[in-house]
Amino acid sequence: MTAGTQQPPPPTDPGPAWRPRPDTPGAAWLEAARAWLIRSPLTPNMISLAGFTLNVLAAVLIWQTELFWGGVVFIVGSTMDTLDGGYSRMSGKGTPFGAFLDSTLDRIVEGIVLTAVAATFADRQDELAVAAVVVAVLASLTVSYTRARAEALGIECKVGIADRLVRVVILSVGLVFAGLGALEPAVYVLACLSSITVAQRIFHVRRELTRPAAGMTP
Repeated sequence: MTAGTQQPPPPTDPGPAWRPRPDTPGAAWLEAARAWLIRSPLTPNMISLAGFTLNVLAAVLIWQTELFWGGVVFIVGSTMDTLDGGYSRMSGKGTPFGAFLDSTLDRIVEGIVLTAVAATFADRQDELAVAAVVVAVLASLTVSYTRARAEALGIECKVGIADRLVRVVILSVGLVFAGLGALEPAVYVLACLSSITVAQRIFHVRRELTRPAAGMTP
């Protein structure tokens, strides 16, 4: 090695908290996979962007009325969206910007895919279903906003019956089984449950903010 040349530092190990327990089935394989992921150039942002790209492709397929295949691609892309967080923690490669990017792309994906769904209903001149999609989009975005705003106030706000995973499952079922007429009911259910979740989070935050401090007499 020539003078003044420095080797790049080794990848950061996230520490023992993310090591598999020795008694876990396949612990040696998991530890080897974990070590390989830490050394690999793969980053959580790459997974986030790959999931985003797949979901954009799903929206294009839905817009072209290829609802089944759009649903399949949407499931794969949404699955990748759920993997980036776990990979971030396991590999120690997560960054604050990565968490911000992941959350932002999730919101964009919901809007794009549901817009494509609305376009298919508009082609059928199904105005009620289009309106339900608009409600679903607004409610889904508000569900995420209420959590972010509550956490800015120091309140954990994960309550509600329709978090992102539930919304993804409902829409996936509607798309994959659209040939059986499931898409329209799925959108109605999505709009209803998302709206209920917004109300649940609003009441939760109000209750937390008005709760008497511990140890204070009423």
